[in-house]
Amino acid sequence: MPSVVTANPINIGLIGAGRIGRLHARHLTTLVPGARLTVVADINLEAAQGCAVELGVPAAVEDYRDVLADRDVVAVAICSSTDTHSTMIKDAAASGKHIFCEKPIDFDLDRIDRALAAVDRAGVKLQIGFNRRFDPSFLRVREVVASGSLGEPHIVRITSRDPAPPPLGYVRVSGGIFLDMTIHDFDMARYLADREVEEVFAMGSVMIDPAIGEAGDVDTAIIALRFEGGALGLIDNSRRAVYGYDQRVEVFGSEGSIAADNSYPTTTVISDSASVRRDLPLNFFIERYAASYVAELRSFVECIIHDRVPAVTGADGRVAVVLALAAHRSLDEGQPVLLADLSL
Repeated sequence: MPSVVTANPINIGLIGAGRIGRLHARHLTTLVPGARLTVVADINLEAAQGCAVELGVPAAVEDYRDVLADRDVVAVAICSSTDTHSTMIKDAAASGKHIFCEKPIDFDLDRIDRALAAVDRAGVKLQIGFNRRFDPSFLRVREVVASGSLGEPHIVRITSRDPAPPPLGYVRVSGGIFLDMTIHDFDMARYLADREVEEVFAMGSVMIDPAIGEAGDVDTAIIALRFEGGALGLIDNSRRAVYGYDQRVEVFGSEGSIAADNSYPTTTVISDSASVRRDLPLNFFIERYAASYVAELRSFVECIIHDRVPAVTGADGRVAVVLALAAHRSLDEGQPVLLADLSL
């Protein structure tokens, strides 16, 4: 059975003290009302201890199962490597812990399904870390689309370009651009359009680093989507935008359109006889999505306190992986893929 929630702060255990884990730890200890981070776990005990000391967390352990065995821990935040996610979700569910897990749940749908089944059996809550849903600008786009004021959505455009490629060692274990990078955009497309995707057509090239191609991946991609009802979507990805972190969306509908632009360090614009110019966009995902990372954890804690369905469910996490796998197949086969034709 899930751990009992009281009026006291929710005791949370963090699993994984890497870059994203430390970010979540910092937010849980400073910016998330109703949460209390009580233990940090990492296979690198020194990393766990360093995080705990820095943030004043009472305990640090090497084995995540020690966190799950702690009866005072109500929920866990899984921030470890992707290959551990589904196993940890199953183990956490079996121990009655509510679960926040970074994306993706897994690269394999059978393992995802077993993890989601374990969550259902245990009756615990599972929220997947698609933080971009909580970005204030993107949330406003979703609200306007859902209100119907733009009429029927016709086109959804998403631009998502990183300032620099990840290390090659990471590329080799990332599952590829669609499962690592575009997966956020697949979730965002469903979220903004407020409808499901029926067809995927992906094209990709190696335009930035030949070593990425040698690792079996692409670094530049265009993905076309067809939604239920006929609306169309277009996602463009690049592993290197020399001017910064490029994150823009637009929804065009029968009665108008709405767009969200990049975020900048300041709103200043310099105008002179030579040019009109402004700052480059924010250059790192932690800066660009700072508010959304806090908001998603607040939402997770609130769904436990108020016994609500998480804002991003395990089912949402599964669909994003399905779309990524469909994009892989489309790229390999050079043709559109209907999701109804997949045995997924």
